[in-house]
Amino acid sequence: MSASATRTILIACTAVAAVATGGSLYFSEVMGLYPCDLCWIQRIGMYPLVVVLGVAAYEDRIGVWRTALPLSVGGAIVAAYHSYVQRTPAATCSLDGGCTTVQYELFGLLSIPNLALIAFSLVSLGLVVGARRTR
Repeated sequence: MSASATRTILIACTAVAAVATGGSLYFSEVMGLYPCDLCWIQRIGMYPLVVVLGVAAYEDRIGVWRTALPLSVGGAIVAAYHSYVQRTPAATCSLDGGCTTVQYELFGLLSIPNLALIAFSLVSLGLVVGARRTR
């Protein structure tokens, strides 16, 4: 894979992480929605991806997948669990942050953890495609 193709993948992954980070800040700082405990864990995975992937895109270093993929896959697992907890009436969350509450839904369909799951999945997919194409 050419250097420009790997850089394009890294730029796209950085953009996804940046939009997700900006969205989470918009929800909490502008809309006044309080992030639950599972949301905080997802933020711990997403926020560093902006910097890690941004630097890797600048340096055109697809080997960053070794650092970024655990963050994105771990975040996707938490987001998937969070989505499950929100959609399953009998589910409970052992954390104290109101993780079962749906505070916002885009088009009445996608809750905040669903949006995070999409973002983490896109970043993970981009990293896997980039890593596989360089081998």
